Amino acid sequence: MKLNVVVIGSGGREDALCWKLAQSPLLNKLFALPGNPGTMRFAENIDLNITDFNEISNFCIKNIIDLVVVGPEVPLVNGLADHLLSFGIKVFGPTKSAAEIEGSKVFAKYLMKKYDIPTASYETFNVNQRNEAIQYLQRVSYPTVIKVDGLAAGKGVTICNDYDSAQKIIDKIFLGKLFGDAGNKIVIEEFLTGEEVSVFVLTDGEKYILLNPAQDYKKVYDGDRGKNTGGMGSYSFSSILDEDKIREIQKKIVEPTLIGLKTEGRKFSGCLYCGLIETVNGIKVIEFNCRFGDPETQVVVQTLKSDLLQIIYEIASGELKSFDIINRSAAICVVLTSDGYPDTFEKGFEIFGLSEVEEIENIRVFHAGTKFEDSILITNGGRVLNITASSQTKHFSELVELVYNAAEKIQFENKYFRSDIGRKGIRKFKPEQ
Repeated sequence: MKLNVVVIGSGGREDALCWKLAQSPLLNKLFALPGNPGTMRFAENIDLNITDFNEISNFCIKNIIDLVVVGPEVPLVNGLADHLLSFGIKVFGPTKSAAEIEGSKVFAKYLMKKYDIPTASYETFNVNQRNEAIQYLQRVSYPTVIKVDGLAAGKGVTICNDYDSAQKIIDKIFLGKLFGDAGNKIVIEEFLTGEEVSVFVLTDGEKYILLNPAQDYKKVYDGDRGKNTGGMGSYSFSSILDEDKIREIQKKIVEPTLIGLKTEGRKFSGCLYCGLIETVNGIKVIEFNCRFGDPETQVVVQTLKSDLLQIIYEIASGELKSFDIINRSAAICVVLTSDGYPDTFEKGFEIFGLSEVEEIENIRVFHAGTKFEDSILITNGGRVLNITASSQTKHFSELVELVYNAAEKIQFENKYFRSDIGRKGIRKFKPEQ
């Protein structure tokens, strides 16, 4: 069996997925829609509008595509999987109703409450309940967390340290339409203290496997200060979580979530991203996503020795069979951004030093916001490049230094990156036996 595969998306996550899928002996032809300068190394880029579902299905039919892997959340929440499945095209990614676990924070909280899945205490309010929401703020403890219900590109969560700041953000959301219709409902929830961890669950809706845990960095500045971003870096290795915690996650979070979704008529097939936090009262859910995380994917796929294409093709075919997976090694990712991100930033600057960095052993670079202009590679986004280091033999502390040495060698105007990615992980790292 040889497969023709499409990867939907154009970021660093999709570049990493293309890199991993291209290693599979099952692969015949790989396409990236629309892809980026990085995916061109592994796939044929096709400049299609991923919001035009008919254009995508027509391409898949014409090119006899066996599998579509959807990277971003927006097409899934808008029903791309349903559309492709209606043509008999296999998809790795949940249906619209199952993707609501990310598309609606209110639904996700409802699901967790109904099926006794540990999470922060909360209340929900809609745009017509501004006064009730403001009154509720007078009763909560601070800091408190305010989340918009819908998709907001990773920027819809605000941690408020006092009543005044909380009232202001609610008015910006409800009255100022800061997040448009995504902010027509909000969740006000308890602020949880602890260490965050991301777990990817690859599932056919009943059977599942866990990939190596990862930790990411959402805040723009060192020390987890500043605004939330789409992600400034990440790292992954097995000893982030011990076996007892993995079992706790499986029994208290993963399994009841999959059962709950199936019971609600929303059977989930694809990658369920569990954003978790280790508290003094056990591991709790911060959020669920309906797809591979970014930039965690860039490290997790490098620690997976097994054939990812085989696993996700089985899931898309309706039954996961490959349970004997091998998670090995460690990986770290530092995101090079345009200074000013996640707010206003300039782009269009030439990128230097990339070819030199790509020749360094254990270093791999994934493209996020780049493009070619007259054969010159230039910046084209807030998150520009993902510099990664991985190894099955090196200590994680060596990878941290290696990735930062590589990050310094790449140059473009207004380059910015955090200098503390991975450093807190050194104490947790245990070499593979």
